[in-house]
Amino acid sequence: MDSSDTKVQLPEGDVPSLHNEQFAEQRPPIDYTSVSTFLGSSGRRFKSLWTRRFTLSLLAGQLVSLCITCTNVSTTELVNRNWALPTTQSVFLYFTLFIVYTPYTIYKYGFTGWAKVVVRDGWKYIILAACDVEGNFMVVKAYQYTDLLSCMLLDAWAIPVCMFFSYLYMKPKYHWTQILGVLICCAGLGLLVGSDELTQKDWVAAARGKGDAFMVAGATLYGFTNATEEFFVRKRPLYEVVGQLGMWGFLICGVQAAGLEHAGMKTASWNGATIGLVIAYTAAMFILYTVAPLLYRMASSAYYNLSLLSSDWYGLIFGLGLYHYSPYWLYFVAFALVLVGLITYFWHSTPEEQGELNPQVPEYLKRPETETSV
Repeated sequence: MDSSDTKVQLPEGDVPSLHNEQFAEQRPPIDYTSVSTFLGSSGRRFKSLWTRRFTLSLLAGQLVSLCITCTNVSTTELVNRNWALPTTQSVFLYFTLFIVYTPYTIYKYGFTGWAKVVVRDGWKYIILAACDVEGNFMVVKAYQYTDLLSCMLLDAWAIPVCMFFSYLYMKPKYHWTQILGVLICCAGLGLLVGSDELTQKDWVAAARGKGDAFMVAGATLYGFTNATEEFFVRKRPLYEVVGQLGMWGFLICGVQAAGLEHAGMKTASWNGATIGLVIAYTAAMFILYTVAPLLYRMASSAYYNLSLLSSDWYGLIFGLGLYHYSPYWLYFVAFALVLVGLITYFWHSTPEEQGELNPQVPEYLKRPETETSV
């Protein structure tokens, strides 16, 4: 047997230690003694927000929001072309994640090291992948039964769920300004919903109760998977986490698609337009699944969920060209509110304080072991 198949020895520095050694300085205090001092101190506080890490977090959040919009548009266009295979659609995503990140993980760990990760920690990633697959499935099912208005409101349930699990995992100390930021973002969502009501869009619900239940369940799984993946990527290399998510997600999603959609695969229209839309959907989701873990590290999974609330604004931009939407003025106010909420979220707390950041290879790959198990 080749020596590389018995034990992969990785140096301690194979994945750089990324402790939060660059903690941002404490925010400048707000002086309430007079109007002028209050305005001056508030200006200094606002200026202190714009660190490189916060700016990248804000931009990354809008990138994933734009990706979500692209996937929504792609899915809508596929349905309009009588191509409705949501689980099959996700198979391509997980397969792409698998073939990109798993070979790189094997390159870094060696095949034996990768196999040890699968054996020792695979169960964790199976749970993560199963919840991610079923969360996507339930949300798509919800759109079949309830109206878009309910989906927009209930999807926000992922935010408190994510914050709850983040607290269990990483014990961040939520400041009241962070709660205020969440409320401001949700107010922006409320204005989006209100503008849709005022423009009298034709909402149709086939079975509202059933659809709402699917959406709440899907949003709960979303919140859990976002917080859990954040916990993983703060402790392990990104390529390991995303590669494992892709591998197990591909297997779970493939089995589910074969069981539920095998008949639809035969009757679906597989022409150039639908294949192009599937590729566009997969590309947008691949970018999202790559950028999201980076955003979890720079800020938090809760911040990721808040950023997604601006996706309806980008949906309006697409709708202007594709569906000839007429923009309502509240859309602009809603988008501004979401951005204000995202800034308010870190008005007092810093991104560095959201959890310990120290991604390292597994300990059992760093040192020689006496046991013979793989």
